[in-house]
Amino acid sequence: MQNTQNSPPTDQPGLASPTQAPMSPGDEAPPGTPGTAPNVCPRCGGSGRVDNATCPACDGTGQVNVGIGGA
Repeated sequence: MQNTQNSPPTDQPGLASPTQAPMSPGDEAPPGTPGTAPNVCPRCGGSGRVDNATCPACDGTGQVNVGIGGA
């Protein structure tokens, strides 16, 4: 019988990777995903602020991760 207590995480389908970068609400994919790149947030125009508050689309970074290329 396998000891499940204090066992390291496994790479089973459906489980989130412990090293996966957090996504902002406006991101189309996690940062570093092949075929994506950072772009200026369309909601705040890259300022990170909307109506004198942190932009909800990019979490104040001014950038969102979007798909590039394609057909």
